[in-house]
Amino acid sequence: MSRLLITGAAGFLGSHLIDHLSSTEHEIVGVDNLRRGRCEYIEKALGSGRMEFVTADIRDYDAIKRSMAGVDTVFHLAAQSNVMGSLGDKDYSFETNVGGTYNVLKAASEAGVKRLVFSSSREVYGEPVRLPVKEDDTLRPKNPYGASKLAGEAYCRSFDATSGLSCGVIRFGNLYGPRDRDRVIPIWLENGVQGKDLVIYGGEQVLDFVPVQFAVSALIAMAASDAFGPINVATGVGISLRDLAARILAVTGSTSRTVVEPARAVEVVHFVADISRMKDCLGIEPPADPLAGLADMATGHIVEFLGQPPT
Repeated sequence: MSRLLITGAAGFLGSHLIDHLSSTEHEIVGVDNLRRGRCEYIEKALGSGRMEFVTADIRDYDAIKRSMAGVDTVFHLAAQSNVMGSLGDKDYSFETNVGGTYNVLKAASEAGVKRLVFSSSREVYGEPVRLPVKEDDTLRPKNPYGASKLAGEAYCRSFDATSGLSCGVIRFGNLYGPRDRDRVIPIWLENGVQGKDLVIYGGEQVLDFVPVQFAVSALIAMAASDAFGPINVATGVGISLRDLAARILAVTGSTSRTVVEPARAVEVVHFVADISRMKDCLGIEPPADPLAGLADMATGHIVEFLGQPPT
């Protein structure tokens, strides 16, 4: 039985990873500062008595070091994970995503942790020069979030090369699923249910959307691997935001308008991942329909805002 530590445990991705791991025999240590995470997301795991939860910030090295005792594997998911949020508070983004990542790597290395999986992002590429994007393509992040994730990757490579800590780096596409907030799909689902406009900034975006459960499968596979990567984890399917909006209107039964506003310069317009390395190294295949999870998310939003399931 292994002892696993998850930073960002009460957040969107972290809570889904815990849902999966709590059905196994592993001991789980969850760390979260609860800035965005919510204990209700991991309530079942907390109630099982098999999970230890620590309210701590990864910027607090001493707290992270104490949490590492006896840990075999770390899933480092904690981050300021929103592009527009990274613009609004650049200092917090740097201190958390760069300084905090260094703290986690240092504490893990000193504690004798065997394997650390780092959650990076397609934002490290910036605006790609070709599609699909390969892992060895040029890295030109165009916002503070992408820059901070690229710095985190560099520190992972450094620790992997100079300590006994084996690191693996995953570059996720656009994750979505239940419990997500403040990104395009949950915002549009909420607006669709409430009859508000669905706003597209620019109108030319084509992105690679990844169901959160598939992301969890990739994390588990990466932890079992000895590959550093980096490895794109996405579906390899480009979906335009116009098509996404139409699909959301359909699953919510909404009559909301789709409105196009001027583009926001810090946002990536086109991203579709080359997933050859993912298939070869992790042995996983993407879902046939990347947006199959929209219907369940829509049901949740309808219940939340209207108080009843759809008929």
